[in-house]
Parts: sequence; structure tokens; C-alpha cells
Amino acid sequence: MTYSGAVKVGGPADVHELSDLMISKVAVGGMNNNAYLLRCRATDEQLLIDAAAEPETLLSLIGDGGIASVVTTHRHGDHWAALADVVAATGARTYAGAHDAEGIPVATDVLVEDGDTITVGRVTLTARHLVGHTPGSIALVYDDPHGHAHVFTGDCLFPGGVGNTSGDGKAFTSLLDDVENKLFGELSDETWVYPGHGNDTTLGAERPHLAEWRERGW
Repeated sequence: MTYSGAVKVGGPADVHELSDLMISKVAVGGMNNNAYLLRCRATDEQLLIDAAAEPETLLSLIGDGGIASVVTTHRHGDHWAALADVVAATGARTYAGAHDAEGIPVATDVLVEDGDTITVGRVTLTARHLVGHTPGSIALVYDDPHGHAHVFTGDCLFPGGVGNTSGDGKAFTSLLDDVENKLFGELSDETWVYPGHGNDTTLGAERPHLAEWRERGW
């Protein structure tokens, strides 16, 4: 089956099969959050990005093999509502941006700074600190040695624009600057974008609109 990234709450996960990594995307909760389960194909070690809601759904997706770690992309409650239950059930190590961890009511084992790496089996993810949606939001970049990059953007980048900055012009400029410099400036158009809500996109699909986003201010 071809991966589309189109999922709905209550529906099945969609699985993106890469050479070294399996990415399972599922939608959960009342705000249609995306959660992503990453599995290293060489070792079967697993990592969850955003234990957003519906712990029973996430634990079913994880399966009997458990997870080694769970990364929270940012402090907003719809992205960690199931975190306590998932950690209690799996004993997973927790990661979050160093500037957002204080807003997450589950202890963060590893505070993540810009450029830090997180591993899942033999696969390495690189964290990018993107300031504006929250002070400590992080995106995770997987630079696939067999193809193009893949980036998990939380609520910092979606099809059609950057994340919500609640009308704060300074925060919007900060977020767009960081997204432009650290994502669009360093990654190719083929880079696949996995956002915190809704459908996936690519950097190539969004790049022509960067000036438009800056002019409109959101």
C-alpha cells in the first residue's frame, strides 16, 4: 500500500515503509492530533513522537515490543495528554525541548537542545529548536541515507503555513525565521513533512509560499 499520511481519529494507522525505518501515523483525540511510532527495522527498537491522547490506541499501536523512548514536540496539553499513561505502561525514556519541559507535567528525562541527536535503534534523529509556537518546540529530522529527509514538525509547520502564534507578530517572525533557516534552508524540496495535526506535505510544496506567509503575518 502506498503511504498517503491521511488518517482519521478511530481509523487505522498509515505506515510509511523506509529502508531503515518504519513510520506509523495515527490520529487521536478531540483535536485530531497525529502521533508517530518509529521502528528501527534492524533492531525493532521503537520511539513514539507525541503521546497525544487515547493511551489505549497508542499502546495497541506500540504492541508487545514496547518503546524505548517518547519525544514530546512541545508543551501544549493536546500533545502530551496520554504521556503519563504511556510511560507508566512502557517505562519509556522521555525527551522534550529544554525550554518547554517545565510545561509538561510528566518528568522529562532528557532535555533537548538544538542540534541534539536522539536514536531509535540504529537510526538517528536530529532535533531542531523552533521558537514561536512555544518557547521550546522541537522538530525531529531523519536524514535517510537511502533517500530524502523526513521531518516531524509538531505544530511548527503545516500544509499552508507555520503554527499558530496567537497574533503575536514577534513570535510569528521568530517561528517563520527558524522554519526558513533550519528546515527550508537546510533540507531539500523532497523532504517529507509530518505535522502534529492533519495531512502531510513536502518542503517543496510549501517553499513557493514562504514570502506569502511572511506578508500575511500568520
